[in-house]
Amino acid sequence: MDRRGRLAQPLTWIAHRRTRVQTRFSRLFGPTAALLLPLALWTHEVFARIVRTRVPRGAGLAGTVLIVIASLSYGVIKGDRLPGIVEALKDARDQAANAAGFRIVSISVSGNAHVSREEILRIVGVTTRTSLLFLDVEDAREQLKTNPWIAEATVLKLYPGDLRIGITEREPFAIWQRQGEFFAIAADGTVLEPYAASRLVQLPLIVGRGADKAAKEFLTVLGRFPEIRDQVRASVLVGERRWNLRLRNGLDVRLPEVGPAAALERLAALDRDVKLISRDITAIDLRLADRVTVQLSPVAAQARADALKKKSITKKGDSA
Repeated sequence: MDRRGRLAQPLTWIAHRRTRVQTRFSRLFGPTAALLLPLALWTHEVFARIVRTRVPRGAGLAGTVLIVIASLSYGVIKGDRLPGIVEALKDARDQAANAAGFRIVSISVSGNAHVSREEILRIVGVTTRTSLLFLDVEDAREQLKTNPWIAEATVLKLYPGDLRIGITEREPFAIWQRQGEFFAIAADGTVLEPYAASRLVQLPLIVGRGADKAAKEFLTVLGRFPEIRDQVRASVLVGERRWNLRLRNGLDVRLPEVGPAAALERLAALDRDVKLISRDITAIDLRLADRVTVQLSPVAAQARADALKKKSITKKGDSA
């Protein structure tokens, strides 16, 4: 109906339209026309309403602008230019803040021994163009902690232009050999860096899968026996269950899975009493609590065999 309460279209026109659609369907689809006719009438009505809809003024311009924006956005993302645009916006923002008096003019770094000042500033993202106003101290702190050497970090802004950074570093604890490669690790097993620095050459050497996590407890026990510890070249974790010691003279010491401290105490006592470690042997087995088994070197084994043979011959001669 129109605004005066009258029908916007005559009912006879609608009836004629329905009749025309029904006639066409009858010709095209025959007996199935009755099933398809409701759908066809509904589709026809929707299309007719779309055609009669008046487009608001400016809709074409708005659509064009949206298409242009969408195209530009697609080009930026597809061309991988978004990071560059973001960096340019950040740089413009920092330049405006610097012009307003928030330029970083003083930077103090404390607590660093293994991480250089330059590396710390690179991690934080501070350059000559960075503004103190827009520096995110929480993000800077979290970024610093991604460096394995840095356990804790504090970042403090003192307006208008002072920045203070303090870090707490992990201490190198041991050198871990894994699949032929060497790594400096902290006491908690954190891998600090590939082993390259000469300053780390005196650290204990541990070997084997899982040794990085188990080393702290074992090396603490070993440290109670300095006379043994000072002769160890490497501590080898076997099957992630027990430790073997490779001494500097090539001797292997096999420790039990349970009670390694007691075994080390027995070894220290034997070395004090009979100089066991310095004897001509290749291995000492301490895995059994009631005995100590040693393996002679090839030369010592041959000498012992010869001595036993000579002794046997002597006994036969005496009995004859």
